[in-house]
Amino acid sequence: MTAQTVEETLETVFRMESARIIATVARIVRDVGIAEEIAQDALVAALEQWPRTGVPERPGAWLTATAKNRAVDLVRRHETYARKLAEVGRTLTEESYDPEPPGPGDIDDDVLRLIFTACHPVLSADARAALTLRLLGGLRTDEIARAFLVPEATVAARITRAKRTLAREGVEFEVPYGEDRAARLGSVLEVVYLIFNEGYAATAGDDLLRPGLCEDALRLARVLAALVPREGEAQGLAALLELQASRTAARTGPGGRPVLLAAQDRRRWNRLLIRRGFAALALAGDGRSYGPYALQAAIAACHARAASYEETDWATIAALYGKLGVLAPSPVVELNRAVAVSMAEGPAAALPIVDALAGEPGLARYHLLPSVRGDLLARLGRAEEARAEFERAAELTRNESERELLRGRARESGTGTGTGTGTDTP
Repeated sequence: MTAQTVEETLETVFRMESARIIATVARIVRDVGIAEEIAQDALVAALEQWPRTGVPERPGAWLTATAKNRAVDLVRRHETYARKLAEVGRTLTEESYDPEPPGPGDIDDDVLRLIFTACHPVLSADARAALTLRLLGGLRTDEIARAFLVPEATVAARITRAKRTLAREGVEFEVPYGEDRAARLGSVLEVVYLIFNEGYAATAGDDLLRPGLCEDALRLARVLAALVPREGEAQGLAALLELQASRTAARTGPGGRPVLLAAQDRRRWNRLLIRRGFAALALAGDGRSYGPYALQAAIAACHARAASYEETDWATIAALYGKLGVLAPSPVVELNRAVAVSMAEGPAAALPIVDALAGEPGLARYHLLPSVRGDLLARLGRAEEARAEFERAAELTRNESERELLRGRARESGTGTGTGTGTDTP
């Protein structure tokens, strides 16, 4: 195995395992900032050793053991080692990766503990989400910036301040209870949602999907829904992610090329996940009480119920996006509403909505804005204008799969129809 292959393997493994490594170490050192640094130290150690010794049979366990050993060394050097040793108990043994036994109402999941710690009320809502995406999703600052539609420097500053604040305030590494749990739930749901979205439509790289992130987010959403069964938005988020994940197999074709929603083979949609999504949505409320996640799940349910793209109830989807825009105003929501309006009433009705978004700062470098506009112009027969919009969208995206799709739309402008978003979105 070449050094380059080892590095590529290590990068993949670390992406998959970093959240669990950080969570395991955080239970020992009780500081998420230090835990992340120790996880990075383990990564460096692997970069130094694996090219010489080869990739271990269980690379994730190797990284975890290395990080734990470094954490133990750090605690031993600390003057309060005896107290720390009593707190962590059996977790300090090199080969033990089992979580602590759960208490009444507890969750046997270090990763979930890490989410609730990073979502502590001492942090601002933006800082909570950015830090958790960094620690749990293993996302880079540029990927988080894309999720928030803000500059990378802003995200970097938020993460640094958040880690310092958690350390200064002595925030415990735990799943909270009672009112404290309820106070943090909203930001936890937001983080799980953003992690799923990054996996569903990757910011950069060659692949459209990052399945590991989707799977982690879906798992956490299910745990949260079970934890708070009467919380409509927890059920709504679980429903949304189940329904979105049901399309995964149909979203890419040969070579990983994205497949537009209109062209997807619905026989490849996962019916089990769709049933799970419908069941979770039924627990989210009666429709009139839906929150933002439940509304998005209801939109996804409209797609799941349609036997074909042509039979989709676009009028209902447009109305649901209208309700979503009232509860959670966002230029992205309005852009998605424009797509639904274009399908329900025609592209001429949607174009003014899209044009009104041209001055939105948050969409200045958002590739889906020119992509949607290009689709509308193509359907109106304005081929040259459409081609220019698709080319601009291709320049803005950093995902190679989406870039190739958009370049293809530029070449074929004026001849196709679609959702206007390049890939299917909530």
